[in-house]
Amino acid sequence: MLQTAHPVSPHPVGLLMDARAPSARLAELHQRFGFQPLSSPPRSGFYLALAASGLQLQQAGPGAPGPIRVDFLAGSLAHRLRYGGGRNQPLARAVGMKAGSTPSIWDATAGLGRDAFVLASLGSHVTLCERVPVLAALLEDALRRAAGDDEIGAWIQARMRLVFADSVRALTALDDGEPPDVVYLDPMYPPGKCSVLVKKEMRALQLLLGGDSDSGALLEAALARAARRVVVKRPRRAGWLADAQPTTCVESKNTRYDIYVTL
Repeated sequence: MLQTAHPVSPHPVGLLMDARAPSARLAELHQRFGFQPLSSPPRSGFYLALAASGLQLQQAGPGAPGPIRVDFLAGSLAHRLRYGGGRNQPLARAVGMKAGSTPSIWDATAGLGRDAFVLASLGSHVTLCERVPVLAALLEDALRRAAGDDEIGAWIQARMRLVFADSVRALTALDDGEPPDVVYLDPMYPPGKCSVLVKKEMRALQLLLGGDSDSGALLEAALARAARRVVVKRPRRAGWLADAQPTTCVESKNTRYDIYVTL
């Protein structure tokens, strides 16, 4: 389920393990992502916590928000799976889903995996490409747990593949004979520019990761590799990514999907 191709250097976040968690998982996470074990929580900053229930990102210090974890089995994602609008929702229309057409997707900025999960639930085979070790580890942990679920486990295993890599490099290295139909981009938006980023997860990720400095290069690589289209998710009133005018767009209340046709 997890493939590694040109991963970025490990992010300096430590890993604290609960006594009830399997010790083999600590060694596995250290080997795959480079996380250094912690004997106690730090006084400030971010750290990963591994419990029997799974992996989560926590922020230390007074007034820190609650933990962030990826969970495909409960919460908002489970609700969206049941009531999200199916193939008529803006995301599905933006990637070109319609009767008789279920495109393959390369999610080049997988993040917390929410949109990739929705697209896979609608039938697409989705490659989740994530270069940040913390996010890749959270995704890997969520996919591992979801794969064992009686309701969704079968299609999680069949349709969702995680690649721990830089998408610019990974897209460039793809076999010419097997390009994805769609490359999907959801780059981090600059802080303070849009109310879409008020959620706890987005605030924390901005503090941890900062903004995107190579979105233009990523768009260029996506345009060169996508067989049908590139879709860029933006706040509705944001400018075009890298000032590149799209072919068309699909809008929802707070979000705009810019579509670049490559056929």
